[in-house]
Amino acid sequence: MSIGALQRSIGIGFLILAGWAAAGCGQKTAKAAGPAPQAMPVRTVAASIQPVAQSSEYMATIKSRRSATIAPQVSGVLTAILVHSGEEVKAGQVLMTIDSRQQQANVASLQATERQRKAALDYNTIEVARQKTLFGEGIVSRQAYQQEEQTYQDSKASYESAVAARQTQQQLLDYYTIRAPFAGIVGDIPVHIGDYVSSGSSSTMLTTLDENRDLEAYIYIPTERAANVRQGQQVELLDSSGNVVEKTHIDFVSPQVDSTLQGILVKAPVHRGPEALRNAQMLAARVIWSTKPMVVIPVLAVVRQSGSPFVFVMEEVDGHYVASEKAIALGETVGNSYSVNSGISAGQRVIVSSTQFLVNGMRVQPLPG
Repeated sequence: MSIGALQRSIGIGFLILAGWAAAGCGQKTAKAAGPAPQAMPVRTVAASIQPVAQSSEYMATIKSRRSATIAPQVSGVLTAILVHSGEEVKAGQVLMTIDSRQQQANVASLQATERQRKAALDYNTIEVARQKTLFGEGIVSRQAYQQEEQTYQDSKASYESAVAARQTQQQLLDYYTIRAPFAGIVGDIPVHIGDYVSSGSSSTMLTTLDENRDLEAYIYIPTERAANVRQGQQVELLDSSGNVVEKTHIDFVSPQVDSTLQGILVKAPVHRGPEALRNAQMLAARVIWSTKPMVVIPVLAVVRQSGSPFVFVMEEVDGHYVASEKAIALGETVGNSYSVNSGISAGQRVIVSSTQFLVNGMRVQPLPG
């Protein structure tokens, strides 16, 4: 055999050995792949059936049943403002005063007239008694006695008229002092000391006063829901976080539609104290129309992707468990749970832990408990 042929035979031998080595390595690599990935441990909860309220949310305004706009009953210059907005005042407390010097002069003049006519009445009272005695003794004539009686009656009427005039002006003088008609909280005060305030049809608004109790929630229900509204219907008032602050009921349904808002006014009493709700406060009101049984799942089970909700349901496939992704349609919130309109059925076990690590079809292992 030539040297070239020998070299070709050796090269072919090396190639065959290399192929066997490569085949052996491939078998070892395949064997090294080992067992399948371990299942993800998860906690599950069975979807259940619960009664769920069917409701709608609207805006409600809290109003006091006792609220007043304070306006002057006389005209004049405002001389003092003795309260500030938001202050809690007692019934009869002085709020403001109007310049009353001219009225005081009028009252003083009438008081002087009253005293003058009282003196005349006192004199005529004595005189008519004297004339009556003289007439009884036959000293004076009946005509003289009757004239004195008439003078007495005239002075009495004149005195009573003076008293009435003085009392009227005295009462009018009281109007120059603005007092709280009842205990409550002072609202905005748009006037200032030195302003001229008017009474009558174009009266100046001085402030408002609201009694922060006996409150009501004013709710406007759209006309398309008019047929569903009734007295006694349950209402839940919600704070800005969606928490229920008051459970109440409708006790008034307006017989008319508000043409501006195209809604029907309903009212519901509020029993919480002023520390919770205040007059003119706005908050959400949930009107409950009815209840019906629905599938309910924990909030923790719901995952959102691009705004669409879905859950992972644990299902058994070929003897092991997998996470199966299910799109759902959510209904009302029930505490820490959601009601579900469609997508899953009662009894299916939804996964409530490690949902951020799951993908559709991944093997899972339920944790005990």
